[in-house]
Formats: sequence, structure tokens, C-alpha cells
Amino acid sequence: MTDKRALITGASSGLGAAIAKALAAEGADVVVHGRDRARAEAVAESIRATGGSAHIAVGDLADDAGADAVAEAALAGGPIDILVNNAGSYPHRSWKEATAADWSRAYEVNVVSGVRMILRIVPRMHERGWGRVIQIGGGLALQPGADLPHYTATLAARHNLTVSLSRELKGTGITANTVAPGAILVDTVQQFLTGLAPARGWGETWAEIERNAIEELVPNDVGRMGRPEEIAAAVLYLSGPLADYVTGTTLRVDGGTVRGVH
Repeated sequence: MTDKRALITGASSGLGAAIAKALAAEGADVVVHGRDRARAEAVAESIRATGGSAHIAVGDLADDAGADAVAEAALAGGPIDILVNNAGSYPHRSWKEATAADWSRAYEVNVVSGVRMILRIVPRMHERGWGRVIQIGGGLALQPGADLPHYTATLAARHNLTVSLSRELKGTGITANTVAPGAILVDTVQQFLTGLAPARGWGETWAEIERNAIEELVPNDVGRMGRPEEIAAAVLYLSGPLADYVTGTTLRVDGGTVRGVH
């Protein structure tokens, strides 16, 4: 991917940071997006320290002004070939707790933010006849539970818009796909589960906590949480030339959490 440039939104930590590092390791010139300049720069610097090429773009994609700033910074170094829409949030609210404002905010942050970047970045891909648009979705889009209803609805919207976009991009050389992670071990998730462990009786070591938390909360056939690098590997595949024939699809990386044929 030495001739490609990639913009990864929400890349100042977690899955986004892992995706940015994986693309850079394959030679792509990556743009690390975040709302916090220091955190985004820290990820970019870690990429440069290992010989990769990285820049940053700072802005809040929940409004047009922030999206304009991010697009301007990303495109300053040249056209973007690979857009990974990863930015989003998952505030913990139940049906009883989530207000209409929470639902609207979740849609703005998790869905419209990605649309803003598609509208600003994809037209440049048309000019070159090649491109990749990858949404980071999730298994809860297909198999939602009672909790986080506003969040899981936005995941379903991400999956849906990918298919619509792929139809729109017919014959352009640009593909649109979704990567759907299961439960992934990022720092915030590990901290959250470790905090729950004493009350749930999950054990004291992380190995015990992970095994018991998965069994109780999100059972899967592998019996553990996924790692950020495993999601990044799926993004690498969809970003590369061997995925030219793959569009409008969802690649699940969830250890078999979703139990069905989709």
C-alpha cells in the first residue's frame, strides 16, 4: 500500500489506532483523526517511530465545521484512497434512561459523522477511479439486545448505508464494505469489566475475568474477546487489491457471537 493514503477517523485510541498502525505498517501514508490533538499526535508519532508515515487531522465530526477542518487537513497531503469511518461513541443508556436527545446525538455522532466524511472524501476517489470506504459496524446491528438501544440502532444504520453506498458506486472502482467486530479488548473495555468483576464473581486475574465475562455477557464460539489487531487485519484485507471483487458486504470478526446466516 505504499502508493495509498488512508484516513482513519477516531484513531487516537483503541480500534482506530490499531487500524492506523496496521495500514502504516503496510506502507500506507495514514492520517490519524481525533478530537484531541495531543492524543492523535501520540499515535502518529508511534507510527513514525517505527518507520511509518503519519499525519493528524483534528476536529469533531458531529458538526459540519469540524468535518470541514478534518477533510481539509487530510487532503492537504494529497487525495485519500482509503476512508475508514471508525469514529463514534457508545454511551451506556437503557431504554428507560435514553432520552430522545440521546437518540439524536447518537445518530449524529455515529452515523452522520461518517456521511460527512464520505461526502467530502469520496468525490476525489472518483477522479482516480479507485477507492475504499470501510465502515466499522458491529454484531449488535444484526443481533441487538435490550441495552444500548440508541447505539445498536446506529450500528444498523452504518451497515445499511454501506450497502446503499456500494450500489451508488457501481462501476467506479470504489468499494464500500463494513467490518463488524464482536467484543474487542480495548483499554476502556478491560477497565470496565475489571470494575464489574468483584460484584459478579468473575475472579481476580484477567484471564478469569475475560473468560467469565464473555460467557455471561457475550458468549461466542472462541471463548474470548477479540483483539484490536484482528479487526485491523480485516480492514487491511478490504483495503487491498485482493478485495477488488468485494463490495456491499459485512465482514464479521466476532468469534461466532452472531448466531445466524447473514
